[in-house]
Amino acid sequence: MKHICLYFQLHQPFRLKRYRFFDIGNDHYYYDDFRNEEIMRQITQKCYLPANRLMKEIIAEHPSFRVSFSISGTALEQLESYSPEVLDSFRDLAATGQVEFLAETYAHSLSSLYDVEEFYNQTMIHSRRMEELFGLKPRVLRNTELIFSDEIATQVTEMGFRGMLTEGAKHILGWKSPNYLYKAASAPDLTLLLRNPRLSDAISALFSRYDWNEFPLTADKMIRWIGETPEEEQIFNLFMNYEVLGSLHPQETGIFDFFRALPVLAAKSEIVSFATPSELIDTYQPVAKFSAVYPISWTGEEKDVATWLGNVLQQGARDKLEQWGERVRMIDDQRLLQDWLYLQSADHFYYMKTRGGDAGNFSPYDTPYDAFNNYMNVLSDFLLRVEARYPSTIENEELKALLTTIKNQDKQIKKLEETVKRLKTKTV
Repeated sequence: MKHICLYFQLHQPFRLKRYRFFDIGNDHYYYDDFRNEEIMRQITQKCYLPANRLMKEIIAEHPSFRVSFSISGTALEQLESYSPEVLDSFRDLAATGQVEFLAETYAHSLSSLYDVEEFYNQTMIHSRRMEELFGLKPRVLRNTELIFSDEIATQVTEMGFRGMLTEGAKHILGWKSPNYLYKAASAPDLTLLLRNPRLSDAISALFSRYDWNEFPLTADKMIRWIGETPEEEQIFNLFMNYEVLGSLHPQETGIFDFFRALPVLAAKSEIVSFATPSELIDTYQPVAKFSAVYPISWTGEEKDVATWLGNVLQQGARDKLEQWGERVRMIDDQRLLQDWLYLQSADHFYYMKTRGGDAGNFSPYDTPYDAFNNYMNVLSDFLLRVEARYPSTIENEELKALLTTIKNQDKQIKKLEETVKRLKTKTV
């Protein structure tokens, strides 16, 4: 029997408001509440509620159907504030016994790449929160953006997780298939489920692409592709963002009909069923070791972490988080600790990306440099607040230098903006 492991990720960051250099020291609230609420309410109506209704209907009709989710802590908080009915619908899904909830970093952060203690703390906080909300303690970890390395695998094992999701990266697998369980080379007790890039991307990236040579993608085509694989390949991990249902692919594209038909045709095939990550770990044995000396992710052709840490802007912001983590964790101020979490969301780094173009429609900023400038202004104010609670002469000098750098960058950006305006005027 071949098994589809269907997994969806839900995440929304706390987007920052426009925060200028002169706001530093004067304004300690950083978030664009209007935009955050607007986006959450929109995606609730387009995706979360109709998709959860669909999953509940499928579960009621097909006892063999299984599906898994992870929901970041920042998304959970916004759902509680703006769309509590979505959490109620997830509780209903949890009660069916056919759904598994996975752990991840609370803030959907990159902490596994720069701060071991922060990575541990965020993952444990998130795990406890998922158990409180849904009554199910996560046994499997889905790290932010499926980021994985040998070093991270060791840390995850020490946290007590039995399994972990990551990307079936071609440059790691070589001739091997992602359609098996693997074990981490650095932590043999940790079982790895590898995303099938071809099948996952067929749904998440290509479903509504008219220029795709396999368009249209239908459920019977997906089942046929799975059935045509070698008999010994029995695990097909389809991992994607939940926004695939209704947001990335609007309902009129047929995406809901695709998922509704998938378990029907799987049952008819008599060779394809569904399973959660934990069920696969309990059923199958890993066939080989999987080693990633350098971190991999599920993004880009290279499947690395350059999308978030590939330029000097992103690396400079990351360095500040790494330098101040230990000191922030000494503070007992809940507001500061909350801001610390929100500022670590990987989205802030994504908005700064210059590799492969800017962040496009997903970014609230005009340019990556605008994103960096805004983020560093906010971070500077935050660090000043930390400094006020735990003063240090060395850190104070460092902060002064940081503020000077940001002020100079702000002036440079303004000059560039003025130059662009002049050029546009001349063109007209």
